[in-house]
Amino acid sequence: MSFESKVVWITGASSGIGAALAREFAGRGAKVVLSGRDEARLAAVAGELGTETLTLPFDIRDDAALAEATQQAIAWRGGVDVAVANAGVSQRSTALKTDMQVYHDIIEIDLTQQIAFAQGLIGHMADRGSGRLVFISSIAGKVGVPMRTAYCAAKFGLIGYADSLRGELSRDGVEVHVVCPGSVATDVSRNALTADGSKRGKSDKAIDEGIPADEAAKTMVDAIALNQREIIVARGMEEAMGKARQTPDQLFDQVAAMVAAGYIEKMEAEG
Repeated sequence: MSFESKVVWITGASSGIGAALAREFAGRGAKVVLSGRDEARLAAVAGELGTETLTLPFDIRDDAALAEATQQAIAWRGGVDVAVANAGVSQRSTALKTDMQVYHDIIEIDLTQQIAFAQGLIGHMADRGSGRLVFISSIAGKVGVPMRTAYCAAKFGLIGYADSLRGELSRDGVEVHVVCPGSVATDVSRNALTADGSKRGKSDKAIDEGIPADEAAKTMVDAIALNQREIIVARGMEEAMGKARQTPDQLFDQVAAMVAAGYIEKMEAEG
């Protein structure tokens, strides 16, 4: 598909994968809505894009602010065509040492509020009969990785929500994409939470030597344009791990066929 003149809303757009996706979509002619907590950094990204932009800064954990931003994004240019749930935070601590509050925080940011972001848009997209929801999960959403138990729990959960949602919306013209990046050269490791909830403040060698963010973004958008439903963006061992756990397209098709055959209506009729 072409993204020319489409409205693309990206959360976590002030840096890293989110900013790179903004550049990639803008380069393909999209109008871009940028969200994140840091208004100044969002404005800096917007200034790079050379396209129509709308900056909607808010904390993804603030439900009222999210609802207001959703109304603004929909009203801006007549609707949201592509929504990218990218906001998130990683982890670097073992389960034995990690405060329970860290689990609450990471699961809220990486799972619950990504669901809230999508829930605010699915009615709008279904009513229009078109739209794309893109969920940035992780290879750690396919394979349990040490020192990331909270992060893995959230990213596995995000894929489960997205896969179920894809089936439900399969008759409504709404496409759902799951992106599973491996190591991408961003500040994800530097911003990761440690056992007590503080920021780690330093990066990993694997991240520093990872896929450049702009290269990763191009791969992601190419795959979305080709309507790939589960997208692995990784190299080496990480790519092999992701591919080993990649969901076959036939299974997605089977779920869609269940919905087409009236599965939802039968379940609702049974109460």
